Parts: sequence; C-alpha cells; structure tokens
Amino acid sequence: MVSLGIVGAGQFAGQFATLFKVHPDVERVIVTDLLHERADELVEREGLDGVVDSFEALLETDVDAVALFTQRWTHGPLVVQALRAGKHVYSAVPMAIAEDEIAAIIDAVRETGLTYMMGETSYYNPATVFARKKVDEGAFGRVFYAEGDYVHDMDLGFYAAYQYSGGADWKQTASYPPMHYPTHSIGGVLGAIPGHAVSVSCIGVRDERGDGVFDREVSQFGNDFSNASALFELDNGGVMRINEMRRVGYPSQIRESRFRYFGTEASFEQLATISLWQDKADVTDVTADLTTLPSMPLDDPSLAHVAPELREAFVSGHAPVHVVDRLPEVYHGMPSGHEGSHHFLVDDFVRAVVDGTLPPVNAWVAARYTLPGIVAHRSALQGGERLTVPDFGDAPADLPRPERAGAAATIAAGSN
Repeated sequence: MVSLGIVGAGQFAGQFATLFKVHPDVERVIVTDLLHERADELVEREGLDGVVDSFEALLETDVDAVALFTQRWTHGPLVVQALRAGKHVYSAVPMAIAEDEIAAIIDAVRETGLTYMMGETSYYNPATVFARKKVDEGAFGRVFYAEGDYVHDMDLGFYAAYQYSGGADWKQTASYPPMHYPTHSIGGVLGAIPGHAVSVSCIGVRDERGDGVFDREVSQFGNDFSNASALFELDNGGVMRINEMRRVGYPSQIRESRFRYFGTEASFEQLATISLWQDKADVTDVTADLTTLPSMPLDDPSLAHVAPELREAFVSGHAPVHVVDRLPEVYHGMPSGHEGSHHFLVDDFVRAVVDGTLPPVNAWVAARYTLPGIVAHRSALQGGERLTVPDFGDAPADLPRPERAGAAATIAAGSN
C-alpha cells in the first residue's frame, strides 16, 4: 500500500486527489499548499486524510510518495528535493525548465532507484494510443514525418487560470514561454513513434495584443513569444514539427492537442472533430474510435474554481480505443479528464511504485518530451538557428528498483 502527499491544491490537483484516494493500493492522502485555506478546502471536499503546513514538513512525514501540482516552473528543484528525501515522485508537466534541472532529476532517480513519473496526458490521448497500435502493427511502414500541436488560446480559460494561480502579479507568469510547455504536443508524437529529437530550428511569433501578457518588460521569463513553431530532426532520420500556440482562432475547449503521422504505407490525421486513417487505396473515418464521452457534468461542484472554457478538459472520459479493463474496477464510471488520461496516469504511477517497475513516462522519457522544447525556445531567441538537442539516453536496464513502497526511504538514504 502507498501513502501519498499532494503538493499544491489548485485547480488541477482536485481531480487527481480523488483518483489517488480511491485507488485500491493507496491507503492515505495528505495535502500541502502555500495557501493553507486551499489545502483545507480540498481535504474537506474530497475526504482526504489531513493537511501539512509546508512542503518541507511533508517530506519529513512517512508518506511513500508525493504528487506535485505546483506552478510549472517550480517542478525541477522540488522533484529532486523529494527524491533525495526518499519519496517517489509524480510530477505534473513539464519536467523542468532547464537542462541542468533535468539532469539533476535523472541523477537522483538513477542513484536512489525511486519512481519518477511525469504526468503527461498526451501519452494516453486516444490519437496517440491509436497511432501507437498502428506503429506496433507495422501499418504505417516507416513513419518519416509527424506533427503535434498544442493549440490553446489564452482567451479560452488561461487568463482566469493564471489569475487564480498568480494573484495580483499574474501577468508576470502568464507569459510562460510556449516552448517551455511542449509535452502535450511532443508527447503525443514520441509517445507513438520510436525516436527522439537530435536538432531543432524554431521560429517564435512575438505577441501584439498589448495587454501586458507576453510583454518582455513584464514577463518573469523575459518572454514575448505567444506562438512558436519548431522543426525537429529525429535520430532515425525522420522529421517532427511541433506547434505551441497561445493566440489562435481554434476551439481548444473541444481538443487542445492534435496529431498527424505520415508513413511510407499509411498516414493518420486528426483535426478538432475528425480523425482519418489513410492508406494508398482509401480513407477511413476513425473519429468514433477516438471520441471520448463526458464523465461528469460541466457544472459539477468540484469544477467551481475552473474557468468554464477549461472544463471540457476536466470531464472527458474514455474513448473506445482505450483499454479500460486493466484499470481498477473502482475507476469505472468515475470522472476522468484530458481525453480520458487521468485514470491511466494515476494507476500507472501507483503500479510503478507498488510493483517496482518503470512507468511509461519515466525520467528518461520525460526528458525526451521536455528538453527539445527548451532548446527550441533558445533557437527562437537566436532567430531560428539550428541547434543540437542533447539526449540522456534510455533508462538503464540495471536501474535499482525498490521491491515495495515502504522500502523507498531505506534505499534512498543508503545511496546518498
């Protein structure tokens, strides 16, 4: 059995707290947040097991694992601190915002043998699941080109989300560089096809709204790009094109991430409401196989703090392409979200901790989803100069793994 501490009780954490709480291999869930009233509210609403005053205090408890739902630029150092304290870590995306932070996480996982998993939703996106199956069957032939888009306009809920999390100075952080949040697009491509990025050329589009968001003088990150497009060379000789867009006329409340894969024998393309499988003879509409059904009403009380434009992402359940039989029975009929990914994210993390196995989006995979975007942003700042994308390789086959959750602290302490 696993005991878990949730760090950050904002909009995203509530949906996951419930799933962790009811998982048959989780015995206790406690919470901490810088705003103590939010932690108290989450514990009361979801029937969790208590509040801890701080992240540091949480690490001093006997919980086996922590789940980080903090601001996106804070993840790297917090992950390392938790791993070094002997805790398994589930982290919301992105993995980190700098190469040295990613390296530090990989070093900590390698040295402690603890579980790290990045909660990337696109790995479980119905389009990614469908494409991954076709790749495994060899139906594409050689996939030589693929596209991933994270197309989410700021007007559709992001203003409210940043105001909720950022307070009076929210515009400083709402300018977060789009390519520093690339995992919803890259993860859907590399989650289906083999390979990783080795070089990139990226063009950033400077914002013209003039409202203080994406203003270099206001931005905590010195960023004025609201959109960015990157072309990556893959190690297998293929090409990956990634779009990260925050000013775009597109119904992101219907579908935030979308993907295309082109092979020598067949291709697959996804738009907002249509998905097509195509070979050299015919076109097959596979939309029904990839369409998720709502798992809860949009006016559910648990979504009270979520902007209406964002709620679609928090209620989407499974699609026919999902293999739901492998999930805990208690999850059947429970709310999910982000194209049906939430159930799989929680279960894969808990299973990895309990069974001592590597989760699908482990530290080495997470690096391949995250670092290319960091380098792409650097390329955009240099006028699109083609830059090399470093790679940390695959997870070591001899990575030490704890046999059970309770062994985590002992193993970590012995390796420091």
